[in-house]
Amino acid sequence: MADIRQRFTLGRLLIYAVLILAAGYFLMPLYVMVTTSFKTLHQIQNGNLFSLPIPLTFKPWLAAWGSACTGANCNGLKGFFLNSVSFTVPAVLISTGFGAINGYILTQWRFRGSELFFGLLLVGTFVPFQMFLLPMASTLGRLGLANSIYGLILVHSIYGIAFTTLFCRNFFVTMPSELVKAARVDGAGFFTIFWRIALPLAVPIIMVSIIWQFTQIWNDFLFGVVFTSGQSHPITVALNNLVNTSSSGVKHYNVDMAATMIAALPTFIVYIVAGRYFIRGLTAGAVKG
Repeated sequence: MADIRQRFTLGRLLIYAVLILAAGYFLMPLYVMVTTSFKTLHQIQNGNLFSLPIPLTFKPWLAAWGSACTGANCNGLKGFFLNSVSFTVPAVLISTGFGAINGYILTQWRFRGSELFFGLLLVGTFVPFQMFLLPMASTLGRLGLANSIYGLILVHSIYGIAFTTLFCRNFFVTMPSELVKAARVDGAGFFTIFWRIALPLAVPIIMVSIIWQFTQIWNDFLFGVVFTSGQSHPITVALNNLVNTSSSGVKHYNVDMAATMIAALPTFIVYIVAGRYFIRGLTAGAVKG
């Protein structure tokens, strides 16, 4: 028995050691980014890649945000950060809302052609971004939404509905039919059941849709660079422009790293706040009954 326990303990220690090494390997680039963002140019040029920022400086973060100037990096990301917030939040809410309603209708209202409609909607999840560019550019031009935040809201909302509908439909399929029947007996209508019963039960999958959509929209580069220009750019395009500029041949790696961290923080915060719902929501529709 003692020998078995010893082997079990050694096995667990080996597993933990491998996991720690793997975590350290994958977190190493993040460590370099964070430490570099708090260094001065002198520390970067004269230190090594893994050295700590001593003394600590916040000037690269201020320059990246736009509160201070460093040569060609005087514009900063502040305005572009607000641009991304202004179209990401509405697009996430719109696409998630329509996805929840579509998913509920497709499971509770078996109209003629519903399966065909769902199949065609699924095609949208396999269509690459590039196929939307020309028709969407033409549509935005006719609607007068070209080169605007409202145009990006429309583009991301439409493209995301296919994904959110798929998520919510797979969840609502597992919803106990007894709840719906009992609500109907009590006189609840179709959409009353949706608001009072289905939607509260769907919180995990709603959070999955929000996380998915927020990540996809916030990190999008293609739609942002094609459908906007100048001061209307989202933060991803502005980050690319900032990183690819330099003043007098001097590359400000500390500012670039700080700008990258600023661009990544919102998605990181979303995962921290709502991440506990993510696995629950993804596995909620895996088994019916």
